[in-house]
Amino acid sequence: MRKIVILFSITVLMAFTGCQDLTDLNDNPNNVSETHPQLLLTNIASNAFSVDGTGTLYASRILVQTDGENTGQYYNWSRGSFDDYNMLGEVTKMMQEGERIGSAEYVALAKFFRAYYFYNLTLTFGDIPYSEALKGETEENYLPLYDTQKDVFVGILNELSKANDLLQANTNIIDGDIIYGGNTVKWQKLINSFRLKILMTLSKKESDTDLNIKNEFASIYNNAPLMESNADNGQLVFLDEEGSRYTEFNSSGYSSGMYMASTFIDMLKNSEDPRLFIYCGQTKNGKEAGLAIDDFSSYEGGDPLAPYAEVNDKAAAGDVSKVNDRYTTDPTTEPHNLMGYWELEFVLAEASVRGWITSDAKTHYENGVKSSFSFYNTYAKNYESYVDASAADTYLMGSEVTFNNALSTNEKLELILTQKYFTSFLQTGWRSYFDHLRTGFPAFAQTAGVTPPTRWIYPTSEYNNNSEHVEAAIESQFGTGNDKIREIPWWLK
Repeated sequence: MRKIVILFSITVLMAFTGCQDLTDLNDNPNNVSETHPQLLLTNIASNAFSVDGTGTLYASRILVQTDGENTGQYYNWSRGSFDDYNMLGEVTKMMQEGERIGSAEYVALAKFFRAYYFYNLTLTFGDIPYSEALKGETEENYLPLYDTQKDVFVGILNELSKANDLLQANTNIIDGDIIYGGNTVKWQKLINSFRLKILMTLSKKESDTDLNIKNEFASIYNNAPLMESNADNGQLVFLDEEGSRYTEFNSSGYSSGMYMASTFIDMLKNSEDPRLFIYCGQTKNGKEAGLAIDDFSSYEGGDPLAPYAEVNDKAAAGDVSKVNDRYTTDPTTEPHNLMGYWELEFVLAEASVRGWITSDAKTHYENGVKSSFSFYNTYAKNYESYVDASAADTYLMGSEVTFNNALSTNEKLELILTQKYFTSFLQTGWRSYFDHLRTGFPAFAQTAGVTPPTRWIYPTSEYNNNSEHVEAAIESQFGTGNDKIREIPWWLK
């Protein structure tokens, strides 16, 4: 049975046959220097695969707030956090313990989680400590240099390649694995799919000969195991037990001032997308009027650009939808995906349109839509009939959805990225926001002159504790003192 909270305990049986060193007698039993990496893996996976809050939903024009000004909604955030380095400390320990017991499988997964956390950190800030990070304990280096963002991407891609090679050669069951039950082949598929995701993140760097993105992408696609269906999804399944319930279960944040944004709802309504009924609740007026759940007119959103008090008035009048209450009342609603099969298919569809692989973009696009419908058909209790296989087929023939109507490259990319966006509700963190920064699709409503921020300001703790290196990183990227949220990091240039 899975337990999210890890309890470290140790029983020591000792037979004293003579005098004993006082250092042995004074060992602290609560300070365990060695532990099996499976204990660390469970906690690391639980953290990485859990729902990443609602901040991305405000920034991506999916939610609006009515009881105050949300910094994400109005694009006026400031500092980010280095909290992911805390989890990277656990990942480092798991790698060390895997090496200690000679388990290449745990080392491989540690490399994957390193890539995952460093990927998130570099997209958040730009240049970050990477090669010298996490060496305080082993080398007493508490003031790490910052690596360039390019070097970070090169490094994490190399780590993922090594992780794939390790799992290719070592296939022992992985204990403590709450994602794939110890199946190394499924981990390989996720790792290689994630490699393709990272390469697509770097689409603006296609001409960089050092990265060789196009050829590297094609090589992985043609030669490495990838996710093949929803059975391979990189997802955390929730259980109705303490510490294992859905991340947003019983969340108080959804009860008062959180509503759906009109941009998101209108896009779903325009394409007659039945996932609208799964994500959103009917308006109070629509429900009281007895409108059916599948009546698109019973769903409305609030304007994400309007003052929050104005949206609050509309909500008080019963004309704004809230998040479907199943997300806060069902402790075992759908799993959360770090990366799902549909995301891989949309990445492959985009790669095909860009000419990176010789494959049919339409097939990948439709596979992505169908797998998303199938996911909710499996997990969205009481909504299964709205997203069955026939519903997916009908939906794909709609004028706003069919791939046949997309003639130009931009039209194809817009279709692909829009459908990818539709799958991001309480899934895969900030992916849709970063996709928008990279491609401009789908278009987000924005106030004139208020463009979406491209990064976060470095944490205050770095200025206090590692000022020389953080200031050097800012100067090399943006110019002296330009640690601002709209400076353009390397991956977007």
